[in-house]
Amino acid sequence: MRLLPLILLAFAIRPALAQDLSVDQIMAKVAENQAHAQEMRKSYVYNQKVLARFTRSNGNLAREEKLEYQVTPTADGTEKKLTHFEGTRADKGKITHYDEPGKELKDLDIDGDLIRDFVNETTGDSKSKDGIAHDLFPLTAEEQQKYIYTLEGKEDYRGRPAYRVSFRPKPHTEEADWKGQAWIDAEECQPVLVSTKFATHIPMAVKVLLGTDIKGLGFSVTYQKFDEGVWFPVSYGGEFHVHAVFFYTRNMSISMVNSGFQRAKVSSKIAYDTSGK
Repeated sequence: MRLLPLILLAFAIRPALAQDLSVDQIMAKVAENQAHAQEMRKSYVYNQKVLARFTRSNGNLAREEKLEYQVTPTADGTEKKLTHFEGTRADKGKITHYDEPGKELKDLDIDGDLIRDFVNETTGDSKSKDGIAHDLFPLTAEEQQKYIYTLEGKEDYRGRPAYRVSFRPKPHTEEADWKGQAWIDAEECQPVLVSTKFATHIPMAVKVLLGTDIKGLGFSVTYQKFDEGVWFPVSYGGEFHVHAVFFYTRNMSISMVNSGFQRAKVSSKIAYDTSGK
C-alpha cells in the first residue's frame, strides 16, 4: 500500500520538473537559434516570388508588379537575380503592361517611384539571408534589447505545441517601431509565425501639414523547418493604407513566397507543402 503514495508523489513532481520555460529563457533561445539559422541559410539557393499591388480607394487596381528571383547566398547576405517580371498599370480604364520594375510611364509617376522603393525596402535587404529587413520582426539578440516580451500562453500550431509571445517597444527606445505576437515552436524554440503592427503614430502635425496618414501598417511571416537547425521564412506579407499630400490615396500590399530550396553545392532539392493542410 505504500507504493500508491509514491506514485502519486511522482506524478505531482513531474510537472514541476517539466515546467515550461520563462519568456526570457524562450527569447534567449530564439535569439541563439536565429543567429544559427541565419548562418545555415548561407548553404542554400532558392526561388522567390514577390507580388506588389497598389489599389485606389475605390478598390480598383492602380499598379501591380510580379517579380521572380533566384536568390544566392553571399558572405554578407544574399544576391538576387531577377528571372521574370510582369508589370501592369491601370489608369482611367486603360491597361498598360511594362517590363521593367518601377518603370515611369508618365512625367509624374508617383506609383512607379513608390512601388519600386516599396519592393526594395520590404523584400530586398541585401544584408539579410532572406531579403526581409531584420528590424521588422524583433527576434535577434540585438533587436530584442529594444522590446518587452510577455508570455501569453501555450497553444497548438499546426499540430505542434507553441508558445505565444507578445512584444512591444520599451519606453523611450529609438528605432523600436513594432508591436505584435510571435508563435514559437515549444520543442525547438524557433519562430513559426510572427505578426507585427506599427506601434507608433504619425504626429498630428505631420498629418495636418503634409496631409499624410498611414493606417494598418503591419507585416507577418511564417517559417518552416527543412533540416536540423535550418528554418526558412516561406511566406511573408503586409498590407496598409496611405493617404498623402491631400490627393494621393493608395492601399498597398506586398506578398513574398520562397520555394525550391537547394543546397548551394549539392544537387538534391528540398520540397515542401505550402498548403497548410
